[in-house]
Amino acid sequence: MAKTAKMSNPPDPNPQRPKLTCEAGAWDCHMHLFGPKPHYGLIPEATYDTADALSETYIALQEVLGLEHAVIVQATAQGHDHRRLLDALRQYPERFRAIAVPAPDISDAEIEEMHQLGVRGIRVVSGTRGLAGADDARVQFDERLIARVAELGWHVQVLGFGADILHLKERLLALPTPFVIDHAGIVRADRGINHPQFRAVLELLDSGCCWVKLSGPMRFSRQPALPYDDTLPFYRALVDRASDRLVWGSDWPHITYNIGVMPNDGALLDLLLDWAPDAAIRKQILVDNPRQLYSK
Repeated sequence: MAKTAKMSNPPDPNPQRPKLTCEAGAWDCHMHLFGPKPHYGLIPEATYDTADALSETYIALQEVLGLEHAVIVQATAQGHDHRRLLDALRQYPERFRAIAVPAPDISDAEIEEMHQLGVRGIRVVSGTRGLAGADDARVQFDERLIARVAELGWHVQVLGFGADILHLKERLLALPTPFVIDHAGIVRADRGINHPQFRAVLELLDSGCCWVKLSGPMRFSRQPALPYDDTLPFYRALVDRASDRLVWGSDWPHITYNIGVMPNDGALLDLLLDWAPDAAIRKQILVDNPRQLYSK
């Protein structure tokens, strides 16, 4: 573990039951699992540490929120060590799908095993995010690896900040597979929806090959606590633009969020009532869209 590693604050241990009643088959399309330590550790280069976030704890949260399925996202601090993710897929094959971060030299057999277990995408991450000593050359693409997983129908999931998305716009459009943008693009809320960075997200959504996760409002809000009102125009703009290519994610257990009040996960889900006031559109976002993106 890097000397600069900082312990992440834990999630709220008492999630409230949301006002929103989810339709059967609802998905959480962005969450992480960690531990138990020391069996599943973090890589030495990780810049953050976190307490255990176990499958059983997360499934209990889903029971409170009314969700049935989830997408485990390989965290930067886990590197290319997918043991935690793959073991969860083996244990709960009907509940979980996953997004991996394969090493460039991963074998075809390993990729095929991941696919059979439920991995449906490859994650690419801003070079400055989560790793000590990572270069700052924005998001790093391994185009050869992307071409290999595209043959299985995997998509590319992009964790980048607004400037990264703007910088990568043409390369994203040239990908041989659909792509998913994390956390609404992470454009600082005080810049507004007409800022070129967010306009780039909307234009990518117009392409038909882009999906966006309605998640992580605290990641770009300038407010320290719910309801993150300054992010509402961003989510409304996305819903108005292409509700058929949006998915929702809790971002549990909210790793590295240490600057504000830890949000209650039931209240986070209830933000969707404001982001998408129409019940039919909420069903698209929670049930129909993720089933299309992850269930193949």
